[in-house]
Amino acid sequence: MSEADKGLLQALDRLRARWRVVAVTCGVSVGLALGVSLILPKEYTAVSRIVIDPPAGSDPRVSTAVSPIYLESLRSYELFASSDDLFLKAVQRFGLRRDSTPIDRLKKSMLKVEMPRNTRILEIHATLPDPKTAHALALYIAEETVKLNQAVSRQGDQELAGEAEKQAAEARTRLRDIEQAWNMAAMKDPIDALQAELEGDQALRSALQRDVAESEVLLPESDGRVERYRRQLESLQRSMAAKQKLLAERTARIDRLTSERTAAQAVAKAAEARLQDVRAALGSRGERLRIIDPGIVPERPSFPNLPLNVGIAFSPPQFSPPSASRWS
Repeated sequence: MSEADKGLLQALDRLRARWRVVAVTCGVSVGLALGVSLILPKEYTAVSRIVIDPPAGSDPRVSTAVSPIYLESLRSYELFASSDDLFLKAVQRFGLRRDSTPIDRLKKSMLKVEMPRNTRILEIHATLPDPKTAHALALYIAEETVKLNQAVSRQGDQELAGEAEKQAAEARTRLRDIEQAWNMAAMKDPIDALQAELEGDQALRSALQRDVAESEVLLPESDGRVERYRRQLESLQRSMAAKQKLLAERTARIDRLTSERTAAQAVAKAAEARLQDVRAALGSRGERLRIIDPGIVPERPSFPNLPLNVGIAFSPPQFSPPSASRWS
């Protein structure tokens, strides 16, 4: 038999000789653990669970292949359930504050909100001495969290719809003003009548030019008709030049207003289409929260954990066998 085996046997002999001490120690430990566990005030933990569904307007194929980044972004909903304002309302509703304990410490001892990794489940844990109150608190926080998310989504939809309606109204007003300006320009400064006048003047100018040419050939230079034809032709040409300038100005203005009206019509049409899209998508942009597990009234306390405490106390002390060199 080796020296190590001899040392092990001697250690077992010593442990066997002290079994009564070990038994008494374990018994005392178990008794103390049991007594302390029974004396400590019991606390019960109730759990309510909320599922976070993707937006209703999203592609259903996307909801089956959400990314870890998207799941991590959903952890922001923990702030909805763990907000100080919501917890303060719950404290006032259930009368949970009986001393001057700060609200943050009170929340830390009563409320725990977490999302299990890689899930869309929001768990709300409420711990209180009264199991019914604990369940009521967890369910109240869950219900108010769902309502808060709906209110935030509704407010976002209203702001988006309000902005779309404002843009559509501005586009309609812009189009109406431009159409009024176009109609007034067409009525006040008509182009067709001025063009007709210019066409008549052109025919008259051709006749005067012919008369001037014939009079210069047929009549002597001293004849007054020659000079009269020339003055009429010059006056007509000055009038035609003024009318041509006016026609160019009117045409440019009408063209500009027509271009602006076309652009305003396109903008108004796009704004109306966007407004209709926004109205059709109301309530389907943000994630939807719904309670899938309201929880039950806990039947066993979560603290103190009697089986765990007794089990730890019952664990016998560990004896490590001495080394062979010590027993050699």
